[in-house]
Order: sequence, then structure tokens, then C-alpha cells
Amino acid sequence: MNDEDILKRLASLIADLVEMDHLKVTRATTANDVNGWDSLAHVRIIVAAEQAFEVRFTTGEIAAATTVGDLVDLIKSHSRS
Repeated sequence: MNDEDILKRLASLIADLVEMDHLKVTRATTANDVNGWDSLAHVRIIVAAEQAFEVRFTTGEIAAATTVGDLVDLIKSHSRS
């Protein structure tokens, strides 16, 4: 799976979880850029991403991921394992 495919799936997942159908998500998107992406939504997004991509992140990885692009990279690195 390439970066673009991961980003598309993540964007859809995030839009669903924050209930914004026409949300524009890029690699540079942060929680601060999205209305409704609070700490609870963040946990839900991480858990949903882990389930959707069948990966598991460490607490340190989650804390270090500040953009959607960071999350894409994490998913990609874990998908190779």
C-alpha cells in the first residue's frame, strides 16, 4: 500500500469519526486544523487506524505523531513488518 492509498483511507476514517463529510485532509493536517478533533477523537482515530490497517503503535509513536503524514508513515512502517 502506498502513501496516497493510506492517506485516502485515513482521511475517510478521520472524516467519519469527526462527523465531517467533506473534510480535506492532507499529510500536513493536525488535530488543531480539524473542528471536533479533540483528545477523545484522537484516541478513537488511533484505535480505528490500528484496526483498519491491522497494526499496533507504541505510546511513544503515538505521542510523536503530530500530523496525519506522521500517522501515514507509522502505518507504512508497521505494514512492512
